[in-house]
Amino acid sequence: MVKVLLENVTKKFGRVVAADHINLEVKHGEFFTFLGPSGCGKTTTLRLIAGLEHMDEGRISFDDEDVSDLPPYKRRTGMVFQNYALWPHMNVYDNVAYGLKIKKLPRDEVRERVTEVLRLVKLEGLENRRPTQLSGGQQQRVALARALVIQPRVLLLDEPLSNLDAKLRIETREEIKRLQRKLGITTIYVTHDQEEAMVISDRVAIMNKGRIVQVGVPYEIYNAPRDLFTSSFLGRCSILKGIITQISGNYVTVNVDGLMITGVLSIQNANLTPKREAYVILRPGDFLPSAPNTPYNTFVGTVEWTGFIGSYLQIRLRINDRTILVNVEPRSKVSIGSRIKTYIPFEYTTILPLREKRRPLTEKR
Repeated sequence: MVKVLLENVTKKFGRVVAADHINLEVKHGEFFTFLGPSGCGKTTTLRLIAGLEHMDEGRISFDDEDVSDLPPYKRRTGMVFQNYALWPHMNVYDNVAYGLKIKKLPRDEVRERVTEVLRLVKLEGLENRRPTQLSGGQQQRVALARALVIQPRVLLLDEPLSNLDAKLRIETREEIKRLQRKLGITTIYVTHDQEEAMVISDRVAIMNKGRIVQVGVPYEIYNAPRDLFTSSFLGRCSILKGIITQISGNYVTVNVDGLMITGVLSIQNANLTPKREAYVILRPGDFLPSAPNTPYNTFVGTVEWTGFIGSYLQIRLRINDRTILVNVEPRSKVSIGSRIKTYIPFEYTTILPLREKRRPLTEKR
């Protein structure tokens, strides 16, 4: 297992800053994910770690070894690309064995390692098939096997599930997590899929415009976002803007056009004062059909829209001149135009103060 350390890592393409002074530590044996929209710099950062791109400034180290100037093959990373990059003229066995043959390992050792890794990814019996004779999920596992067979110090995966259908994505991400846990290998993953990142990761780095804006475990990032971008990017939510009227212990009350909403501050030790502007973040899944036993906010409004999701019915509720999204039971008899009352505990209501422009996040170690 290897610790990966990025210090002030920066990469520019002309005027575009793809990686902006990134400081980050990926722990030994950790499953770490870069999450963000297209063009945020997550794949560039992964390629910098692999050595496929050269930094403009900064330092990358594996444990105590500075690998900043090492070519990819000397860094001993295994990479799974988004398009898998399998050799079409080679069968499964030869695709997986390719890296070992380049290293000129003994034939018996190559056969032993390929056989073992194919067993790990459940591809026994498919050794003689060509990539065109495989399903998308099988091709993905061949690419994963090729990366694992060289016994890399760090496993890098660049949106490896993006070409799979929804059901297969769920199955394959569980398989990747199982393998990572079994092998104990430090793994860095790139995706734009919020649910995928939440399910599979030990920790997540949210990226936007080449910067890391927040790092943390999935629960922390989802429930305590540090800025508006993170709040809106991780799942659906309603964002209301208002003025702070009261601060009482852990609770902050915000006046949103006459609607008084109380919640918990998402950023600790923020210098809050009344009359300061703040955002209220409401997750649709946190609303309840009846009043809870803990302190809560009450919302009464008119249903403007409904959408059947399967496990729940999502509605858009108009309250005065504002609308919020609320999830209710899928069998609820809710129709457009009806008036309903819903509740959300203070503890699930996030208050995010407006902040001045911040410098790139430097993770504390």
